[in-house]
Amino acid sequence: MSSPTPSSRLVSLDAFRGATIAGMLLVNNPGSWGHVYPPLLHAPWHGWTFTDAIFPGFLWIVGVAMTLSFAKRVEAGGDTGELFRHVLRRSAIIFGLGLLLTAFPFGLLPGHNFSLEKMRIPGVLQRIGICYLVAGAICLRWRMRGQIVWAAGLLVGYGLLLRFVPVPGYGAGRIDEAVGNLAWWIDSNLLAGHTWSGAPAPGFDPEGIISTLPAIASTLLGALAGGILRAPNTGAAKTGRLLAAGGALLVAGLLWHLWQPINKNLWTSSFTLFMAGVASVGFAAFYWLIDVRGWQRWATPFVIYGMNAIVIFVGAGLVAKLMGLIAWTNAAGAKTTLKGWLYATGFTPYASPFNASLAFALAFVAAFLVFGWVLWRKRWFLKI
Repeated sequence: MSSPTPSSRLVSLDAFRGATIAGMLLVNNPGSWGHVYPPLLHAPWHGWTFTDAIFPGFLWIVGVAMTLSFAKRVEAGGDTGELFRHVLRRSAIIFGLGLLLTAFPFGLLPGHNFSLEKMRIPGVLQRIGICYLVAGAICLRWRMRGQIVWAAGLLVGYGLLLRFVPVPGYGAGRIDEAVGNLAWWIDSNLLAGHTWSGAPAPGFDPEGIISTLPAIASTLLGALAGGILRAPNTGAAKTGRLLAAGGALLVAGLLWHLWQPINKNLWTSSFTLFMAGVASVGFAAFYWLIDVRGWQRWATPFVIYGMNAIVIFVGAGLVAKLMGLIAWTNAAGAKTTLKGWLYATGFTPYASPFNASLAFALAFVAAFLVFGWVLWRKRWFLKI
């Protein structure tokens, strides 16, 4: 762990990353999945909610940070080979942490079944690792024009694959449901037994194989936004360009939606463009307020989250699993979990079911803010 030089960091990027991580914790940890306000759930299939914007927003941030980091390392004398080895090592660690979250606690606690033959392979961190690796390799080899070509190629290519490649038994272009589309067919055959049990259909995975292609484009669109931030312009001019780029991406996503709907599960190209637009506009607001206007105090909680994002995300995942696995038989003879007990005693007696569920999620976010604050006060920042 080490302490970064404050002057070398873009505070708004830390804050925007932190807001994204806080959002992830909020939507992943309701008190009861049966009582969740609709914006805090993923869209069932086509369409989008607040929740659907979080993951692509984080990949966009990865791209921005990658461009800024690479530039600093090159200025410090790093060469392409050294930078790629760094990208490869970091990608492998992130992917490994994703597998750790999936496998934990390795069948060592009652109620947890662990089997390598049935363990889910894809996942959020796994996708981040892959996108960082591929987008990093592209950014190290090609400048802005080449990155645009790669992003466009991935989006157009993926859109054409979904539309025109026939799926055995279903034909081509079927994307109105989870079963029958190309992404489902590839995942159910190549990842048989290793996909998410909570997916919209057996064999499908929202972080599956070919839907990672447009997710790489999400990262590249963030890298291009990083180029806007590196340009020798005023803060106001950069803000304007981020807003203009975000607006153009929003329009492009909505136009593509007319041909191929916005869909997070499939990570359609329309979804990729639209969510990159949301991220660009959202970050422009953070950048203007924090780094241009200098209003930083309000963003401190988000900065705390953002400067130890992976530590907090992994820690929250481990804690959430443990709360669902630590169980006992209560006085009434019924089995209860630690999470169930906390929710029943600390939240449900004091609010309506939906508000109690939301309050539990907010308390979870607040608990990890305290954890992050301790790390932040001690200047402990994990670098991978």
